[in-house]
Amino acid sequence: MNKPESHFLSFLKSQRGLSENTVIAYRRDIDAFQTFIDSKGKTLADVDIPLIRKYLTYELYERKTSKRTMARRLVSLRAFYTFLCDQYNEEFLQNPFLFITSPKQDITFPTALFQNEINKLLEENAKRTDDLMPRDQAILELLYASGMRASELVALRNSNIDYRNRTIRINDGKGGKDREVVFNKSAEEAMKRYYRGLREELLKQVDVFPKPVAFFLNARGNPLTVRGLEYILTSIDRKLGLNLGLHPHELRHTFATSLLEAGTDLRTIQELMGHESINTTQVYTHVSQKHMQDQYAAFFPKRKKS
Repeated sequence: MNKPESHFLSFLKSQRGLSENTVIAYRRDIDAFQTFIDSKGKTLADVDIPLIRKYLTYELYERKTSKRTMARRLVSLRAFYTFLCDQYNEEFLQNPFLFITSPKQDITFPTALFQNEINKLLEENAKRTDDLMPRDQAILELLYASGMRASELVALRNSNIDYRNRTIRINDGKGGKDREVVFNKSAEEAMKRYYRGLREELLKQVDVFPKPVAFFLNARGNPLTVRGLEYILTSIDRKLGLNLGLHPHELRHTFATSLLEAGTDLRTIQELMGHESINTTQVYTHVSQKHMQDQYAAFFPKRKKS
């Protein structure tokens, strides 16, 4: 690591108070750019607009780096050169990244399962006979019925659940605001079955005290992590042979799309999803339209040729 980069990363931690993971991301972005300019025989002080454009072309078209990644790298490098111009102003007279715009990103829409797919998923998983089926069924039912984020589900505690009203109080992790999500009777039954049965058995494997309070536990009785949740869904998909590409986000998107197609207004969906902006929720109108088109193409009778 060169001296200016080291100073910049220290500045991010000490002056701006950024987390260790964020600082590591900045370092990776700078190192990737440093590798490129080294290959061109250039130094940080040699960087100009034409060289940056060559870098963008190299990453986007030769290395096939995503536009989203490149947009993030430009933010990192723009901040890095602002620091260099401020701290090393005799060597760095201006920030060339101020004149570079981020590549226009393609619009991507979240994927969601069709109603027949989610029904088959829940029905087939309930037929499993292995020990972990009750936990996995509770996870599937709750993710689909509530639209909870993966991070919210793994942080869930039994004390957050109100079975009488079928609501869960969760913190969205964005500003400390609590919100309530709802779940259905099917999810309630699966959750109680898991909590009173398998969860008690899983806790017996843990020697620490006090025992974990997380609602969902892994096979060793420890609190579930987001990565562990993703692995569980992948395993379910593989065990059932449905090839749905199961992911927590996919079930969250399916929840929102199902509500929209049932006629629920966007403001209600926004509250249930925990979106700060209605613009984030509006993406599901595009998902719903795609579902409609796919359903039409799949099931509308095709005119037979004479």
